Amino acid sequence: MIKDITIGQYFPGRSPVHRLDPRVKIMLALGYIVILFVAQNAWGLGLGVVAGFGAYLISGIPLVMILKSLKPVVPIIIFTSVLNMLFVEGESLFHWWIVNITREGVHTAIFMSVRIICLIAGTSLLTYTTSPIALTDGIERLMGPLKKLRFPVHELAMMMTIALRFIPTLIEETDKIMSAQKARGADLETGGLMQRARALVPILIPLFVSSFRRADELALAMECRCYRGGEGRTRMKQLHMGPGDFVASALVVACLAGVIALNLLVK
Repeated sequence: MIKDITIGQYFPGRSPVHRLDPRVKIMLALGYIVILFVAQNAWGLGLGVVAGFGAYLISGIPLVMILKSLKPVVPIIIFTSVLNMLFVEGESLFHWWIVNITREGVHTAIFMSVRIICLIAGTSLLTYTTSPIALTDGIERLMGPLKKLRFPVHELAMMMTIALRFIPTLIEETDKIMSAQKARGADLETGGLMQRARALVPILIPLFVSSFRRADELALAMECRCYRGGEGRTRMKQLHMGPGDFVASALVVACLAGVIALNLLVK
């Protein structure tokens, strides 16, 4: 079901990952992405998989959340795997007409699929363990030096966080609209591609109307609370880095060093 998609959701908790400084978690997420793309062999990628799996265990987030977070990108994973199997040259495993599947293509398809899965799972952990307010403060602090260039740092951070926060809300709204259309006899799951595309029109129009209404209500609520942007704004919770932040940073740096070493040692 579409309501099972968990992108942008926050799960409150008191785990060591939840207690990390949001600035550190953002940088660690970027570092994890670097680890996944630096890894050039199965050993290096395996180290990245173990690191991500360990982070989920420490955070207390159910591993089933990984499967839910992957639902939107399953078509991309399948499409990428098929392209790699068909167009990477090497030792042939199966050949029929113009279809030629090679050993190197299968290896590349598996490697890229695991990399995409780890990428989505690793970045999803950031939103699972960081509240929208903390995420906004972390992004704003990291982009703070750009204020000297008159860059609207606070406004950009606020827009990014609101957009991320409203993904679950829009998904829930879409599921409600689809259920209401099905209750009225709408057929959304049968027919060809064009027929299914036309069936989405009664869903998209009320979804757009609902989105604009929510945006207007949010703007009105912010104005009623005298919101005036980041200039002179105070924070109830100040960001402080603790020992856990330095330990987590050291672990990610060590993991990156291990991946680089494996790239050099394992050919």
